[in-house]
Amino acid sequence: MKKIIDISLSVSPSLPVWPGDSPIKLGRLSKIEQGDPVNITHISMGAHTGTHVDAPYHFFDGEAVTTDQLSLELLTGQAYVVRIPDSEDLITTEVLRSLNFPTDTKRLLFRTRNSELWSLEAGNFIEDFVAIAPDAARYLVDLGVKTIGVDYLSVAPFCDTIPTHRILLGSGIVIIEGLDLSQVDSGFYELYCLPVKLAGADGAPARAILVESTAA
Repeated sequence: MKKIIDISLSVSPSLPVWPGDSPIKLGRLSKIEQGDPVNITHISMGAHTGTHVDAPYHFFDGEAVTTDQLSLELLTGQAYVVRIPDSEDLITTEVLRSLNFPTDTKRLLFRTRNSELWSLEAGNFIEDFVAIAPDAARYLVDLGVKTIGVDYLSVAPFCDTIPTHRILLGSGIVIIEGLDLSQVDSGFYELYCLPVKLAGADGAPARAILVESTAA
């Protein structure tokens, strides 16, 4: 059988969240040890917690596509994981052009030094994570990429989140954020990322896995 790699983050109160976002709360409404017939967990968190998907409605109003309207075809299928050197602080067009990855790839996941952050002290949000610059976002749109995945809580730099998001989402690209690619080498995989079907939402938590691919 082909190897399955779980690239999702475990959701717990110790998982970092975006500053100002709702804290993660997990509690039990019913407990067997207290005489209840079943255990029932109550969850409270924002839609952009942990591994999650951004819909265009996150940065566009009106008739923008919401999470439940996203094409699952864009979130499942062959993907390529590209390794960004640890020396890079920002993914620019120049950085992308220096890398050896197939430019006809429709689903592109970026492994950066961000993936190592998940194993650090729990609960601390890191502001200087590696993200995609607006010029690189335009470059990816021009290449015809349809799905982009990143290994921290935003595809865009902390100092200015709007331009990169609007370029990508405005072009119909689906964004997956909060991936853990620390155990993933560069190359082709089969991606399966299924967001919770939240009606009318701007984002949704997702379970994402990679399956080893034989594609060349």
